[in-house]
Amino acid sequence: MKTLDFWFDVVSPYAYLAFERLPQALEGCSYRVRYRPLLFGALLSHWGQLGPAEFEPKRAWTMRQVHWLAREAGVELALPAQHPFNPLALQRLALACGEVEELPNRRVVEALFHHVWRGGADANDPARLQALTQTLRPALDPQRNEVKGRLRAHTQEAIDLGLFGVPTIALDGKLFWGLDALPMVRAALQGDAWFDGPWQEAARARPGVRRR
Repeated sequence: MKTLDFWFDVVSPYAYLAFERLPQALEGCSYRVRYRPLLFGALLSHWGQLGPAEFEPKRAWTMRQVHWLAREAGVELALPAQHPFNPLALQRLALACGEVEELPNRRVVEALFHHVWRGGADANDPARLQALTQTLRPALDPQRNEVKGRLRAHTQEAIDLGLFGVPTIALDGKLFWGLDALPMVRAALQGDAWFDGPWQEAARARPGVRRR
């Protein structure tokens, strides 16, 4: 049985949609999933990028596209009252609920994504956060230094692996970025020979023009 690392930040609507679609996309495959919280903002800072919601034309397109994709997939989605928002409290809560390998299970991650992407409320409203925490009953206080350290370590591990966005699925040392990579993950799980050779050749650097 293969192990997938599903790297996510609840601030990303694409991560939410990928989470919802994962069981259907990989139906019939033998695998287990480890849900790995990180801070998307730290990835952006490391690579010198802006997030898709940080400049207006891309923000507008992103929200139109994710609503369309959700409608096509039959997934409930409502834009939270503030977006982008700081997901720190929710990502810490995910790790505070860690069980096997100190990672959250699918039920916990689902509750976090639904908290953000269903209902259209403020993801960081104190009363809502308190209610969510009471529902999930984390094993650790999300404000403990141990939990904060775990999140920093997860994020640094993701950077060291070469992650630049969410969702990213890691499988057999390969990284699959984005909602639209789910068919590739399925093919890799099924042993498609393309991932033995052409995978590497397709990404071979070909020197070209560089912007300063």
